[in-house]
Amino acid sequence: MEFNHKSVLLEETINGLNVRPDGCYVDGTLGGGGHAYEVCRRLSNKGKFVGVDQDAAAIEAAGQRLKDFGEKVTIVRSNYCDMKSQLQKLGIDRADGIILDLGVSSYQLDTAERGFSYREDAPLDMRMDTRKNQTARDIVNEYSEMELYHVIRDYGEDKFAKNIAKHIVKARERHPIETTGELAGIIKRAIPMKYQKKSGHPAKRTFQALRIELNRELDVLRSSLDDMIELLSPGGRLCIITFHSLEDRIVKSAFRKNENPCTCPPDFPVCVCGNVSKGRIVTKKPILPSEEEQEVNSRSKSAKLRIFERCI
Repeated sequence: MEFNHKSVLLEETINGLNVRPDGCYVDGTLGGGGHAYEVCRRLSNKGKFVGVDQDAAAIEAAGQRLKDFGEKVTIVRSNYCDMKSQLQKLGIDRADGIILDLGVSSYQLDTAERGFSYREDAPLDMRMDTRKNQTARDIVNEYSEMELYHVIRDYGEDKFAKNIAKHIVKARERHPIETTGELAGIIKRAIPMKYQKKSGHPAKRTFQALRIELNRELDVLRSSLDDMIELLSPGGRLCIITFHSLEDRIVKSAFRKNENPCTCPPDFPVCVCGNVSKGRIVTKKPILPSEEEQEVNSRSKSAKLRIFERCI
């Protein structure tokens, strides 16, 4: 399948990035190169662009899409949590802008054998980086009932997490759960029918939870944000698109901490902790997709864009 992904909040992200023609820009979730293309076409011959992605299909697709921009583009196969070290290898100390689009690509969802979709029957995989050994199958068949419950409750925010975990453990006692279709059927049987009619596909939240757990998505995000803000040049901007509340809360909290890092008690007349603000939150409220974009691309409906600007 061709790598096909509609970049969400494309215009809003590029405008928020405030691209400088001679600047250096990094996309930590390169995907098919939609955001990257719009950045690169705004760069002069002195500008630099670095695209980072852990998905081999994304690397190949983006390479084709960006080939006309020549030497100003460098593409690296890596996780964005290693952005700082990857940029150091390239001799880059600071960036004028960084993009993260945290959504699963249309290609990943629609390619059945990747195992991300509950609508197709395929091997339980869900790896963003296919070089990794562990898959979703391992989690489903090897985690204890309590561990599965916590993953589904915490990362899927599913109120039926306990019953879903119980049904999974009971089903795998007969034989290992091998495919997305099997798992989706087990989850469906664990959720009362009256709730299934109200809340969309019953497996949606559990599949999200397993994907987040397998790829350590929230841990990676949480551990990377301060480093990315440190990488920004003065006036440089970090633009992050999230797709569910767990991600958005982490981004919102990190931006607030970097804008106002003071740890002094509220009743102190002056700050004595010495923590200095790294910059400002550009988006006091997140930017949401327009109604037109939501109609054209249903996967954009839960997207939120937040922007932070480095000031020192």
